[in-house]
Amino acid sequence: MNNETRKETQVLPKDVRYVGADDLTLPLFENQYPVQPMGVSYNSYLILDEKVAVMDSVDARAADEWLAKLAHELDGRSPDYLVISHMEPDHSGSILRLAEKYQEMKLVGNTKTFTMLRQFFGAKAPTDDRLLEVGEGETLPLGAHTLHFMLAPMVHWPEVMVAYEETEKLLFSADAFGRFGSLGRTANAPWAPQARRYYYNIVGKYGAQVQALLKKASALEIETICPLHGPVLTGGALAEALRLYDLWSRWQSEAPEEILLAHASIHGNTARAAELFKQKLEAAGARVTLCDLTTTEVSYAVANAFYCGKLVLACSTYDGGLFPPMEEFLSHLQAKGFRDRSVALMENGSWAPAAARLMRAKLEEMKDLRVCGTVVSLRSALGPANEAQMEALSAELCAK
Repeated sequence: MNNETRKETQVLPKDVRYVGADDLTLPLFENQYPVQPMGVSYNSYLILDEKVAVMDSVDARAADEWLAKLAHELDGRSPDYLVISHMEPDHSGSILRLAEKYQEMKLVGNTKTFTMLRQFFGAKAPTDDRLLEVGEGETLPLGAHTLHFMLAPMVHWPEVMVAYEETEKLLFSADAFGRFGSLGRTANAPWAPQARRYYYNIVGKYGAQVQALLKKASALEIETICPLHGPVLTGGALAEALRLYDLWSRWQSEAPEEILLAHASIHGNTARAAELFKQKLEAAGARVTLCDLTTTEVSYAVANAFYCGKLVLACSTYDGGLFPPMEEFLSHLQAKGFRDRSVALMENGSWAPAAARLMRAKLEEMKDLRVCGTVVSLRSALGPANEAQMEALSAELCAK
């Protein structure tokens, strides 16, 4: 038994087994989010009762390890059901392997699950007689355990459903409450930093839908959350995860008075101005995190922006537009629903500076942002007028 399997199994009831796998070589999650060197986990669970249920499959990259773990835990038995909570390929990639191995096994899902099953697998998809369709509020008795199904559309795909096991008080939460990081390499890491990055970049656009799921979950007595990525959550960690998900899905800041100062500088002058402004903000009593958008991977910058209650954007004008690292950052913020923050602007331009105007226009496309009227405007490098602008902007931002 691998270390990550042993740890997760220890926090689960004896009839529920962890059979997931760590992926330590995947460079990019969803082919865009860096996950090295921490890796990522593909979680799957097994309920052993009169009937045997496998809770989700894993990415095809981990199919061999997953099937071997399942065979070990099944100890000669065959699964009666494969419950499919989510059809994204990092969870559905091994469905056919399992269905081929256990020909009598039924696949459990909802109408949209099976539509996607046919889309992904075409003629190779399991035949209709092997599909067991469930809907909102329906149950699947296994013996001493019973699964209750709740639809969770757009958390973060339309077919997503979660399952509550009433005897053990477990919530199988699909991608909700997931976190970057393999279980083996991040066993002692705090949950929130990579869960925050995961949430805002993958689920965060769908805050209203997450709130709907949280409302359903609030009616349940939950002792354990079993997500499809990251550690099983119990006790204080579970309570903190629920608290943060409620905060995150309402787009509320965890640190309303903290400031992220994100800069995109071509030759260093805008960066130096950002560093000076950071000093002035700190002298005024503010807590400030500096983020160089030219070297910081954008998903980390997005997570930091949502964490803080205030944002300063410092950008050079480039080819009459925004320097691309800032343009990319703002596009990501808009796509993920960035809102309800105070924002200050700094710009630089050797001729025809346009960055402040263009950033303001982009921000106007987002919701409930309070943009300061004062702008720090450099001409090539820091000049005599800029310190006064910084003092005025610092006072305006700190007062918001």
